[in-house]
Parts: sequence; structure tokens; C-alpha cells
Amino acid sequence: MATASSTSTVPDFYHDLHVNYIKSLASKIDSKSSYEGAVTEHLRMSGIYWSLTALSLLVSPSEVDRLMNLTGKCSNAEQDKLKPVTIVDFLFSCFDARSGGFGGNRNQDGHILYTLSAIQILALANALSDERLISIKPRLIKFISSLQQEDGSFAGDEWGEVDTRFTYCALSSLSLLGDLNAVDVDKAAMYIVSCQNFDGGFGCTPGAESHAGQIFTCIGALSIAKRLDLINDVELLTWWLSERQCDSGGLNGRPEKQADVCYSWWILSSLCILGRVNYIKGEKLASFILKCQDEDDGGIADRPSDAVDVFHTFFGIAGLSLIGSLHDNNESILKVISEQNETPKYRLIDPVYALPTDIVQTLNLQGQIMKSERGNSDARLNHYDVL
Repeated sequence: MATASSTSTVPDFYHDLHVNYIKSLASKIDSKSSYEGAVTEHLRMSGIYWSLTALSLLVSPSEVDRLMNLTGKCSNAEQDKLKPVTIVDFLFSCFDARSGGFGGNRNQDGHILYTLSAIQILALANALSDERLISIKPRLIKFISSLQQEDGSFAGDEWGEVDTRFTYCALSSLSLLGDLNAVDVDKAAMYIVSCQNFDGGFGCTPGAESHAGQIFTCIGALSIAKRLDLINDVELLTWWLSERQCDSGGLNGRPEKQADVCYSWWILSSLCILGRVNYIKGEKLASFILKCQDEDDGGIADRPSDAVDVFHTFFGIAGLSLIGSLHDNNESILKVISEQNETPKYRLIDPVYALPTDIVQTLNLQGQIMKSERGNSDARLNHYDVL
């Protein structure tokens, strides 16, 4: 991984502020009069996933479990009063029995995006054996498999929009549920490859513009399918990804666009899988992400001086994790995991499943990576097949 001789130019990481910011979101998003509540109402499930996964990289597993099981209050329309509910309780209340998938919030149609977020939350909560999940698991698998199209692609829901994001969501969800064979994995992989462009990148459909976010979903899907061998010209693809680093140190999603913190995840995770993460200048990227922090209230924005949100907070923290390890004011941010035998202060994030590495390893989730050009292995990826 990329490192540097000095970290003097890297700003502090505001660990405590970020933890407090994320914890404070619960009361804000539950308020319909708040900005956070209004903008996240339709994707509450993903917002919970971003929040909990970010926290899981900053606090102990026991603290995450405690927060999962805290009892809050929510409106029960049938009884017209407030009733106790935990995060997992809320999650199951978002199951759409008609479609068989999870919605972004209560009383919303099932969608593959929120179905993956729900399953990821259950993995974080160590609740994949929850009796409620076991009872609906056949319907979940049927919902996901019904979304695969004749050409191998996946729609997001019954209305038929196709996007390579949905292929990743389907394969990741089924892998977490332990039934990847419920769909035609080879056909899905072949469709993904048909979306690769002349510049090496991938789009949302065949012929669509290359975009860093789509590249992660395509590389991640091929990793889970163990078909990274299908990629045409890996060097061209990794060149395209490395060219996304701007003068500011941040990464953009397409040529001539501004840097944005969220691409710290989309691009670095892809390069980790491809064994080329050293193509990015780690210290410059870390400095960019840390300049996007709110030094008063915590949280991370898309770029310096903008308003923070949970989406960029999660992807910023995840990006810092992929660079090497997070740090507090007394630790170096660029501690190279593959070159030291130290136990990191924070949990690591898995670049394929976007979950803490220990959870991925405990669940024995399968995937494939490419051998690193530098020859040294990344401890986060030792359990994967190497191409």
C-alpha cells in the first residue's frame, strides 16, 4: 500500500466527534421536521447501514451490539401510540411481504438496494440466524432471483430498471444468505463484462459512460462470482482508476469532475480487489478526506467546507481504513497493514462486501482477488481466492 516518509501534513482525525455525530443522527432522522429526517426518509435502511458500519470501524464490536439493541420509540399506526423498537425490529418492519424484498422504509416497495442494506445490517448485528429472517428467507431469495433478466442482468425491483449496481447487490445479498446458486452467476458475470468500455471502465449498462461507482459494483460482483478473469485489459482499467486522483489529493468519479470523498471507497476498494491499491498516493488522499471533516460537530462532507452527511462520513472513514488504518491524535494514519505485525486499533473494512473484515471471515464469505503487483499480501484479503 502507498505510504509516506512523513505524516506531518496529515490533519488530525476527529474520532470522538465522528462517533458523537453518528450517534446523534438517530434522533435527527426520526424527526420529520429535521433536514436529516426529510432527506433520508425514502432510504432509511441504507442510512442505518452507513451509520452502523461507520461506527463499527470506530468503536468496539460490543459497543455496536449495545447500540443495535437500544430500545427506542416508534409510531404504531394500528394502536396509534408509541411502542418500543430496536434497530433489528425496525428492519423487519420494512419487509415488503407483497414483493418479498426489503423497502427503504416502512410501507415501501421492496428493492434490491435496500434488501442488501437490510442483510448487511443483520450481518453487523450477528442476526443472520434470527428466526424472523429464517422465516422469510425463501421469499427473499425468490425476490432476488426473480430480478435476473434473460441477458443475465438484474433489475432493481418489479418495475424493471436495470443497472450494474443491482447485479452487485443481488450477488452480495445471496452470498450473505448462503445461496449464491439461486441465480445464474456465470450469466450475471458475462453481462457485467459486456458493460466494460474502450477506456477500461464500466458503466451502468452496455455502452453507458464509465463511472467509478459502477466500476466498484462491477469489480465487486465479479469478485463474488470468482470471474475476475473475464476483465478485458486490467492495466487499462487500473490506469483509468488511478487517473481519478486530482491535484487536491481527492478522487473524482469521472474525468474533469471535482474530487468527492465518496470515491475514496469506490476507487480504493476496486484497486484493493485488483491488487493495485498502491497506484493511489495514500497520504495525499488521506489529507483530502481529513480536510473534509467538520472540526466542530463531527462528520465528513463531500469536499472541504461543505455540509457533512452520513453518506460521505461512512465512505470517508471507509476510505481511510482502506488506505491502511485509522488513527487518533497519537497514531499515524498510514500504518501499513501488510508490512506490520501489529493489531490495528480499529476494525478493518472488507473491500468486497463493505463490512468489517472479521464479520466477513466469520461468515466465510467467498470471493476472488488479483495478486498484488508488489508481491505482499493484504491481511484483509487472505481468505479470498487469488487469481
